[in-house]
Amino acid sequence: MFNEAEWQYQISATFFIGVIVPTLFYCYKRYVSTSANRYNKLEAPVKLNLPIPDEAKAHWKGKRLYAPNLSVRVVDEPNVIQCYCPATGQSLGAFPATTRDEMDEQIEKASIAQKEWKQSSFSLRRKLLHSLNRYIIDHQDEIARIACRDSGKTRLDASMGEIMVTLEKLNWIVANGEKALRPSQRPGPSNLLIGMMKNGEVRYEPLGVVSAIVSWNYPFHNLMGPIIAALFTGNAIIVKCSEQVVWSSQWFVHFVRTVLKQLSIPEDLVQLCYCFPEDADYFTSHPGIDHITFIGSKQVAHHVVASASKQLTPCVVELGGKDSVIVLDDVKDLNALSSVIMRGTFQSAGQNCIGIERVICLPQSYGKLVEIFTERVGKLRIGSDIDQLDEIDMGAMVSNNRFDKLQQLIEDAVSKGAKLIHGGKPYQHPNYPQGHYFEPTLIVDVDETMDIFNEEVFGPVLTMIKAEDVEHAIELSNATEYGLGNSVFGRNFNECNEIANRLDSGNVAINDFATFYVAQLPFGGIKKSGYGKFGGEEGLTGLCVAKSIVMDKPLLRMLGIATAIPPPLDYPIKNDKKAWGFVSALNSAGYDNRFWKVLKSIKKLAKGG
Repeated sequence: MFNEAEWQYQISATFFIGVIVPTLFYCYKRYVSTSANRYNKLEAPVKLNLPIPDEAKAHWKGKRLYAPNLSVRVVDEPNVIQCYCPATGQSLGAFPATTRDEMDEQIEKASIAQKEWKQSSFSLRRKLLHSLNRYIIDHQDEIARIACRDSGKTRLDASMGEIMVTLEKLNWIVANGEKALRPSQRPGPSNLLIGMMKNGEVRYEPLGVVSAIVSWNYPFHNLMGPIIAALFTGNAIIVKCSEQVVWSSQWFVHFVRTVLKQLSIPEDLVQLCYCFPEDADYFTSHPGIDHITFIGSKQVAHHVVASASKQLTPCVVELGGKDSVIVLDDVKDLNALSSVIMRGTFQSAGQNCIGIERVICLPQSYGKLVEIFTERVGKLRIGSDIDQLDEIDMGAMVSNNRFDKLQQLIEDAVSKGAKLIHGGKPYQHPNYPQGHYFEPTLIVDVDETMDIFNEEVFGPVLTMIKAEDVEHAIELSNATEYGLGNSVFGRNFNECNEIANRLDSGNVAINDFATFYVAQLPFGGIKKSGYGKFGGEEGLTGLCVAKSIVMDKPLLRMLGIATAIPPPLDYPIKNDKKAWGFVSALNSAGYDNRFWKVLKSIKKLAKGG
C-alpha cells in the first residue's frame, strides 16, 4: 500500500503524463499548423474601437414599460417593433419594421457588393475573421451584456452559448475553411478507356445572396454564425432576425459592418431585415435570395418552405427538438452527471433547440438522480445578473407568450400520474415584476402518455422518465416526432456507442452533452426536426454551387491530344451496324471484368468496330 506522500506523487505523476504532456503537445502542434495563418502580417486583425450602447452598461436605468402584457407590437402603430428587456421590462426603443421596398433595396445592394467580394482571396477572408475574433475576445463582457439585455439570459449563459461557440466557429474556419472549399479531386470515369483520358473535380463557388432567418434564443451566435459562413464562402447575406431581438441584432450587424469598413470591404455584404409575419412571405419568396437557412419552429417552417418553393430557393431547416439523455445504471459519478443535465436543461431558461428535454434513466440511476435534482433544482436563483449584485443562476424567458402552454403541459402530466417536485408556474420577481420569469421546474415519473413527453417544452423544465432496460430506453428516446440531438451516458463505451447507432437523430454525444455542435460537425436533424446541415465542412460547401468540371488529363493536354468523336459515331452515321459494334465494344472494354473480353473488345475498337 502507498503512504500519503507516495500516493500524492502517483497522482501528480499521472496528471503530468496523462494531462500536461498531451496538452503541451497539442498546443505546440496547433501553433505549428496555424502559425502561418495566425501571424501572417497580411492577415493580422485590425484594431477596432466600437463603444457599446448605454443600455448594456452597468447600472443603466431605463424606462420601464408597464403594459399589462408586454409585447413587441405597438398599439395603433402596426409597422413598429417595440424592443424591451424581458428580464426587467425596460424599453430598448422602437424600430420601424423593414418594408418590402427596403427589402428590395437591401437585396440589390448585397448583390452588387457580392460580385466584387466573390473574387476576394482567402487571405483577406481570414483577416476579416481574425478581426472579428480579436474584438469578440477583447470585449466579451460587453457583448454578453448586449445579448443579455435583449434576451433576459445570464452573462454566464451568454458566454457559453453565444460567445464561445462563435469564437469556435471563427477559429475553426480560419484553420480549416480554405481546405474545405478547395476544388475536390474526384476519381473520374470508371470506364477503363475513358478514365485513362479524363480527370474530374468539383469546384465550390458562392451562391450569391444568401439569407438566414434566425431565432431569438441566441441573438449573438444565431446571427453571427450564418454571417461568418456566408462571408467566408464569398457570399453576401441578408439576416432576418426575430422581432424579439431587433435592438441587439442592430448593434451586432453594426459591429460586423464596422469591421468590413475598416478592411475596405463593401459594408453592403451584410444586411439586417426585421418585419412581422405578414411581410415575411415577401422576403422568403424573393427572387434575389439564393439560399435560406431557417432556425425556428416547425409551424413557421411550413410557411417559409412553401414560400421559398415559389422561386425554388433551396432551404436548410433547423427546427425544434425533444432531445433525450439516456442514463445507464453503470454511470460512475451521478453528481457530476447531474451538473451536466442541469446545465443542459436550465441554460438560457431552457430555451435551447438542443436543450435536454427528457432525462431517460435506467432504474438504479433514476432514483438517485431524482434525489439529487430534488435538492438542487429548488436552490436555483432567478433574476437579471447584469442588474443585480446577487448571484443569479437562471434568467428570464424572452416572452411570456408560452407560459400558459408550459402550465398546461405540466398540469396534463400531473393529472396522468407525474409528480411535480419544484416550480411549475410563472414567477413574479420582487424587483422586476414586468420580467418574464418561469420557475425552474422538476417533474418526475413522466411517461409517453403525457403531452410533455411528446411536445417541445422550450422552457426551464427538467423531465424525468424511468426506463425498464436499455431496449426500453432506446424505444422511449425514439418515440417522438423529433430527431435533433441525444446524449448517452455510461461507463461501457461500446454499449454507449451501440446505443448511439440506434438513436433516431441527427446528432449524438457520448458521455457528454451537445458537444457535436461546438465541434463544428455538420449540424441538423431528422424527422420533424428539419433537414439539411449547417456547421463544419458541409455548412460551408452547402452555401456554394458545387460545379462539376471534367477535363483531359494533363499529359494529354501537354501532348496536344484531345478527345474527339470516333468516326463510326460521327453524324451522319455512315454504317449503323459498324457504329453499334463500336459502342458495344467500348462498353465491354470499359466495364467487363473478364480480362479476355476486354482484350477482345479493345481489338475490335482498334479495327473501328
